[in-house]
Amino acid sequence: MKLDSIRAIANAVLYEGYILYPYRPSSIKNRQRWTFGGVFPKAFDQQGDASRMETQVLLRGGEQAAFKVHFRFLQVMTREVGQLTTPAQELPEEDEPALTRVPSLHVDGRELLAWEEAIEREIVIGPLRPADVQVAASVTPFCFKGAREFEPVRDRSGRIVAALIRTSQTIEGVVEAKAEMLSPDVWRLTIGIENVTPLSGAVRDERARAQLRAFTSTHAILTVKDGAFVSLLDPPDDLREAAGQCRNVGAFPVLVGGRDNSAMLSSPIILYDHPAIAPESPGDLFDGTEIDEILTLRILAMTDAEKREMASVDARARALLERTHALTAEDMARLHGVMRNHQSQASEFEPPPMGGDHEKLRLVSLLETGRSLCVGARVRLRPKSGGDIMDIVLKDKIAVVEAIERDFEDRIHVAVTLVDDPGRDLGAAGFPGHRFFFSQEEIEPIAVGDGP
Repeated sequence: MKLDSIRAIANAVLYEGYILYPYRPSSIKNRQRWTFGGVFPKAFDQQGDASRMETQVLLRGGEQAAFKVHFRFLQVMTREVGQLTTPAQELPEEDEPALTRVPSLHVDGRELLAWEEAIEREIVIGPLRPADVQVAASVTPFCFKGAREFEPVRDRSGRIVAALIRTSQTIEGVVEAKAEMLSPDVWRLTIGIENVTPLSGAVRDERARAQLRAFTSTHAILTVKDGAFVSLLDPPDDLREAAGQCRNVGAFPVLVGGRDNSAMLSSPIILYDHPAIAPESPGDLFDGTEIDEILTLRILAMTDAEKREMASVDARARALLERTHALTAEDMARLHGVMRNHQSQASEFEPPPMGGDHEKLRLVSLLETGRSLCVGARVRLRPKSGGDIMDIVLKDKIAVVEAIERDFEDRIHVAVTLVDDPGRDLGAAGFPGHRFFFSQEEIEPIAVGDGP
């Protein structure tokens, strides 16, 4: 399969938690970032911060099978704000400009903020045949040199009055790959990445400074030609024991892409086999555990000042803000009420035909008071005491009965939609969020003409 087809999933893992709602540096949660897939320098000996990530997977394939490994991670890069002591037409080419570092600065309506950005890194090894790394592991060292860059910031007159200072540290690591034959056509692959960046005494004792030399959101994409990977979540019976013996440190390998099982994603986040990006999602929100619709509405509800701060974070935050404001009504509708099965495919749910209440009136139950209850009837909600917050909110609301259902324990549940709910049609079609269930004792039929 083509690597590009699974890049979207891998990128979602790469940028998970990069910035979270409310998408502003002033938020506490955005001061505590880089929480997934951290591989710290080996010299940084702190409990809970690993210096190595290791993955073991099973591969079916003969002598012609060949695999590749793409290790990917983010390297944290600091962005500081410097105010020039004296405005200038150009920055000096060799020496650093004379400036004062400040946490934030306003330049003609533009807000400059100190922040931590990220650089995407990738190390590729292979293709390798398992037999070639059976006796001795393939060892690939790598190094990314540190750098410092100054981005000039000009005022309306064209003078440089400030600079954004981006600094990255030198990082070093080693990638290893080894194979063990379990049977003539089954191999156990072991791949690992280790951070061997040297540290000085001061950095060794300070986690925030060690973080700048760590690998963040580390994960690996494995692909194979003339072979197939084996699911560790649902292995075939003949490999169930071997799958259970695979050792993974800080990684959770799952099948990705097509059903030919030619690719795996070793993720620092627990996923299921064949994860997918929801086709309705308009773009990355950096929080795959949230609901796009909720985050989108929250962004739109932010104040102008909050949006200005969000736009000042970096290019990714600005793109998210601009994309959210560009959504049409149709785009928003696609985010609402999608039902899926466990394989992340759209359900085959067919909503009942819509029509007037008179078209679906039929007697389906009888209340103890002797009054009949039927689909289409209007009722007043009387939740029992001790209910949850939703019961409290819906108390005394007028609703319409959409269905009366009996569960496996022979209990009756009445499904209703609220008369004053703008999304009542969605509830009538069976979608959650606009459809509520109550017992017979919690609803009170009302006569025609009563209520709103």
